[in-house]
Amino acid sequence: MMKRRNLLKSAAGIMFCGCGLKHAAEAATATRDQAPAHHKLPVIVGGKRVRSIDVHAHCFFPAAFMALDGKIDSHIPKTKGAHDFLLTAEDAQAMARRMAQMDAMGIDTEVLSVNPFWYGTPRELSQKIVRINNEAMAALTHAHPDRFAGFCSLSLQFPDLAVQELEDAIKVKGLKGAAIGAHVAGLDFADPKFDPVWAKAEALDAALFIHPASTPQLNKRFQGNGWLSNVIGNPLDTSIALEHLIFQGTLDKFPKLKVIAAHGGGYLPSYAERMDYGCYVSPANCDPAIRLKKQPTEYLRQMYYDVLVFSPEALRHLIAEVGVSQLMLGTDHPIPWNEHPIDRMFEGHLLNDRQRRAIIHENAARVLRI
Repeated sequence: MMKRRNLLKSAAGIMFCGCGLKHAAEAATATRDQAPAHHKLPVIVGGKRVRSIDVHAHCFFPAAFMALDGKIDSHIPKTKGAHDFLLTAEDAQAMARRMAQMDAMGIDTEVLSVNPFWYGTPRELSQKIVRINNEAMAALTHAHPDRFAGFCSLSLQFPDLAVQELEDAIKVKGLKGAAIGAHVAGLDFADPKFDPVWAKAEALDAALFIHPASTPQLNKRFQGNGWLSNVIGNPLDTSIALEHLIFQGTLDKFPKLKVIAAHGGGYLPSYAERMDYGCYVSPANCDPAIRLKKQPTEYLRQMYYDVLVFSPEALRHLIAEVGVSQLMLGTDHPIPWNEHPIDRMFEGHLLNDRQRRAIIHENAARVLRI
């Protein structure tokens, strides 16, 4: 992994914000994980400052859990970094800690999302939780517009309500799209009942960030060592969601829909070409009434993906399947899956500076209008 001191040797015109000369020198010679947490570490690509955007970062708002069942701790993931999930504009200490962590990672802006936990609730309760989330997200992003943007929450189990929530979130609250699960209490997004939501998202030019919540049908097999419910279950959940959007013709109905898939799109890009053979090999398992406009693999290049993959080879393959124009930074912060996201853009000499700028900033800025 390229250390920051090596990166800075080749950079010109570096500016350290809010630091004296002594502190600037210290920051310039420190590796990212050793740098003082209160110093902004600018990202330099090809001698030019690039504002980094992380499209995959999480938070929870305590008031939403209180509305659900009055419990907070039981809903926080049992992972490293869990204590940093709770975030509100009013909590100055939590905000300062989050920004210091972002600085240490080289992240200028996080696009925050709340993983859905309300898809099984009744209409009024879901509406209340979503309202709390969206109002808190708007307050947070308006308080610090240079550091945070936000995806809204939606009551997807009630599509008519979700349409209203999405329009309010985009037009009134200034959020950048919606964070959704990979299914709604077991119902896939390709079900026609969700079409009004996708139509509204397309009309608003609002992105949909798909984040999985494991594959609960396999819970028994996931038991045992290794946290398989996440390590296998999360990428699988996303893969199934994307496959249904493709094969059920949803992406043909909504060709301008902006879908951003977490974790590099799950397993789908790793074995995509098998999709192109399924209906040829077994026509009996395919619906003759659904006639796709393109080869299944071609739809991968109209969706977007974060680069939360774990090696230069994995990134190389993702680029080969979907193209650099479809990729964005994603860290899963505050869970420490990727604590050095900028350094990874320089691993293995895989990317040129134009491609680095695209992934670090330009693609997300274009798609999310940041």
